[in-house]
Amino acid sequence: MMNKINPMDVIIINNHTEWFELYIKGSYQLIDPVIINAMERVDDFHWDEKIMIYSEMKLPKIFKHSKKYNINKGHTFVLHDYLTNLAVLSIFETGSDDNNKYTINSNKEKFQQLLIKTHQKLLSLYDEIEKGRNQYKPSGLSSRENEILYWVSIGRTYQDIAKMLGIKQGTIKFHMGNVVKKLGVSSTKHAIKLATELKMIQLPS
Repeated sequence: MMNKINPMDVIIINNHTEWFELYIKGSYQLIDPVIINAMERVDDFHWDEKIMIYSEMKLPKIFKHSKKYNINKGHTFVLHDYLTNLAVLSIFETGSDDNNKYTINSNKEKFQQLLIKTHQKLLSLYDEIEKGRNQYKPSGLSSRENEILYWVSIGRTYQDIAKMLGIKQGTIKFHMGNVVKKLGVSSTKHAIKLATELKMIQLPS
């Protein structure tokens, strides 16, 4: 699954772990002719190395690497959802072309339904996680608490922050104590971690 507005937001479920670790690390979704092709259509399609020629692209890098994992042709099913995501189900072909084509052509509706149901399950799961975060979201921080938390989170010492803001170190400790209490954690380290995960820390104005 890839967000069409922010292509760096991508999730891959696969059985070729080593290849897709390389895929993610290299941000290959930005140059993958299969993904680029899927962005412009809604029907399923067969592909191989010739897809670069048909797409008027010269992108041999991704196929050069994928060949090492015996991935150079396949069939892709496409889904565009209401959250501007592109979801695809790609079946890599090995062995007899005739057998693969027969299996895919005979079960196209089933493969498309598998993609739809899997994608909906994933969206529902993320929705439940987001609802859970909102349900247990801690009280908001004051502007001073946010300011101090920001500087602590990027590694500044209490002494540095006190000099920067023109206040006493004891005041810094007081505000950080309030942050820890509001977030319901046991230490400054845990407060920074939780606030970061919840995207609560704002750049001071």
